[in-house]
Amino acid sequence: MKILEYSVILHQAEEGGFWLEVPALEGCVTQGETVEETLKNAEEAIRLYLDAIKEVGQKVPQEEKLIFARVGVSI
Repeated sequence: MKILEYSVILHQAEEGGFWLEVPALEGCVTQGETVEETLKNAEEAIRLYLDAIKEVGQKVPQEEKLIFARVGVSI
């Protein structure tokens, strides 16, 4: 079995908890009450997303090399 890894971006939700997006998989998002729960839910969301695109004959997206950084600006 091949294991694919995808970068995710976690966000704090205004109403509490977290939500997560997978930049390489357009529209693939999930949520959870804790970071750990959100990451676990991401595994299932990604698996379901990949299963769905394979069902319709689309190619499984490969993630481009991403570099995440923070930039500070004076205001």
